[in-house]
Amino acid sequence: MRRAILGAATLILAASLAAPPAGAADDSTPAASLPAEPSPWLFGDWNGERTRLKDKGIDFQFGYTSEIAYNATGGFRNATEYTDQYVAGVTLDLDRLLGLPSAQFQMTFTQRTGRNLADDAGLGTFQLVQEVFGRGQTTRLTDFWYKQEYLGGLIDWKIGRMGVGEDFAAFSCDFQNLTFCGSDPGNIVGNYIYNWPISQWATRVKIRLDGFGYAQIGVYDVNEKYLGVSQALLPVFYSGSTGALIPAELGWLPTFGNGLQGSYKFGVWYDTSRADDVVNDDNGNPFDISGLPPASHRGRYGAYINFQQDLTDRLKIFLNAVVADKSTSTLDRQIAAGLTYTGLFPARPEDDIGFAVGTTHMNDRVADHQGIDGSEYAAELYYTWRPNAALQFRPNLQYIYHPGGDSDNEDVFVLGIKSSATF
Repeated sequence: MRRAILGAATLILAASLAAPPAGAADDSTPAASLPAEPSPWLFGDWNGERTRLKDKGIDFQFGYTSEIAYNATGGFRNATEYTDQYVAGVTLDLDRLLGLPSAQFQMTFTQRTGRNLADDAGLGTFQLVQEVFGRGQTTRLTDFWYKQEYLGGLIDWKIGRMGVGEDFAAFSCDFQNLTFCGSDPGNIVGNYIYNWPISQWATRVKIRLDGFGYAQIGVYDVNEKYLGVSQALLPVFYSGSTGALIPAELGWLPTFGNGLQGSYKFGVWYDTSRADDVVNDDNGNPFDISGLPPASHRGRYGAYINFQQDLTDRLKIFLNAVVADKSTSTLDRQIAAGLTYTGLFPARPEDDIGFAVGTTHMNDRVADHQGIDGSEYAAELYYTWRPNAALQFRPNLQYIYHPGGDSDNEDVFVLGIKSSATF
């Protein structure tokens, strides 16, 4: 709780220091004395040095995100937990720096600290109510890749250490509940598809389809050691890889009417690794009863859609759906839909409100064996207050019905606040 109070107080103090004083400019203020364009960085432009470095090809990124959550109902006790993430990165424009045309290099480090309400209060949910928690509370290398375009951007090639969700089924993380955050394949088969902040050695080729959108395919090394903390800061090659994850995605990027943009992604994946059956042994009996090893299967696979569409210049909607094979996946599908609206109040034109509903489903084979229904349903409502361009506070309400897909579990109601700053 002390960490939560300290973190919130720090961000509020930063907002008060960075926000311009009320009444700083009015109609009688000379144009020459009007404030400059709002800085995207909380600590400003370093007396112009940051912009000069970016113009030369060196673009730094520094960010901080915190998430507070309190369970008013659900779990075995009421608790408040605080978790956060620090990000430091740099993008190098290799065209400007070295003369390599249409080439760039990205390196990003992340650090996560804090505690997880879902565990500490025993909520029993499939998905985290603090999405920024997880994958080891440690410092790690999250990006270490090289990218280059060819034939005027027709072909885009990327290679290095990167996460699947950066390029495939990519989706924002505005919501605090993981049901509505990030690349959804990693939300249900996170044992081999690793979302941010995990990176793995991979390569990806993207082809622009003029007048339509793009097509892309990737190959990612599959190795559980990427999840560990050993040498997590180094771009090492781990031994013991089990196979290759091969995702493919087709993206349609239409524009309707008066500039209303859409994004419609259709994707599939296949992992060449061998994996255990989630229920049965080789004789077709439950292995937890027979005592025999689980049956083994060659290959794990799934498919997804990711739709986003502007309905007006302020209203946007989305639909995400993902399914995974029933032989090796404990969770076999997730569906989420929602909307965001910007400028609900004329006095706050940059603030936005979001609402989403979704479900995560346990494989029927596993659910039937455990004697539960298997479907967890979640909803979240948030409002974003942006005191300036570099800072935002997002209080939210979350409701989880049948957490863990079990109707015997008490429904969960969470009060949260997600805050982020760009330095």
